[in-house]
Amino acid sequence: MHTYNAMSDLHEASSSSQSDASKGNNLNDFSTARGPDSSGISFFGLTLHPKSMSELNELVERGIREGRKWIISNHNLHSVYLLHRYPKLRNFYAGAHWTFIDGMPLVALGRLYGYPLERKHRVTLADWAHPLMELAADKGWRVFYLGSKDEVVEKAAVALRKQHPALQIEVSGGYFDARQGSAENETLLQRINTYRPDLLMVGMSMPRQEYWTQDNFDRLDARMILSSNGAAMDYIAGAVKTPPRWAGRLGLEWFSRLMNEPRRLFGRYLVEPWYILALLLRDYLRTGGKLKTGTQRGS
Repeated sequence: MHTYNAMSDLHEASSSSQSDASKGNNLNDFSTARGPDSSGISFFGLTLHPKSMSELNELVERGIREGRKWIISNHNLHSVYLLHRYPKLRNFYAGAHWTFIDGMPLVALGRLYGYPLERKHRVTLADWAHPLMELAADKGWRVFYLGSKDEVVEKAAVALRKQHPALQIEVSGGYFDARQGSAENETLLQRINTYRPDLLMVGMSMPRQEYWTQDNFDRLDARMILSSNGAAMDYIAGAVKTPPRWAGRLGLEWFSRLMNEPRRLFGRYLVEPWYILALLLRDYLRTGGKLKTGTQRGS
C-alpha cells in the first residue's frame, strides 16, 4: 500500500501543476453554471462567496434538489498562501462553484477592502459538520466521507450514526495511493460511484484534497462535493482536540490549534501570515492607501 507523505505529494503535485494546467486539466472545463448570484467578492486574487451556516445548508439542499454537481470549497489564510504558490491550486479554485470563508482573518481583510462582512460569514467544518449531518439525516441524503486515518474516520462515523440514527454515511481513509490509474484510487472511485453519494466530503489536508477532487471530478458520480474538510472527522472522533468554540468566534482558534500541534502548524500560523501581510502592503502601496473597492456585497 502506498504511504501518503504530505510533503512529497505536495512537491510532486506542484512540480506538475504548470503542465496540468496546459493539458486542459481545468475545472473551468466542467464548471456548471451556479445561477444568478451577486454574493461574490474579490481581493488578493481570491473569489469568495460569503455565506452563513444556514445559507450554506440551503445551498447544499438546493444543489441536491436541482441535481447539480457542484464543488463547494473554502478559503483561509493557509489556502491563500498556497494559492499564490501553486498554479494547480489556482486552477482548482477558478473552477470551484462556491467558495465560502473559513477564518476570521479573511473576514477582517474583507472589511479592509470595503466589503460588509460579518462574523456569521466565517464558517468552519468544526462548527458546520454536525448541523450538516443533522440535515443530511433529515433529508435522507447519502453521505460519503473521504479522509483521515482509517480507524479515526470509522470511529467518527460510529459517533455520527449514534447522534443521528437516520444518517446514511460511508467512509474511507485518506491514506492511499491517489495517483491517477493506481489500483487503490480505482477501487475507491468504484466504491464511491456504487454508493452514489448526494454529499461527498473530502478531508485529506490542503492541497491534496483539492487536487484529488480536481483530478477525479469527471469520474465521480456524486452531487455536492465539499472539497476542503480539513480535520472535521478527527474532531468528531476525538483524535484531535476541538478548539474552544469561543476562540473561533474571536478569531483565536489558530492559537488553540498551534498549542495542540506546534510542530505541524508552526509554519502555517507563525510564518505564512507574513506573506499575507506582504500582499496587503503591496495593495496598500499600489492603491495609494485606498484599499476599499466601494463594492457592496449583494444580499
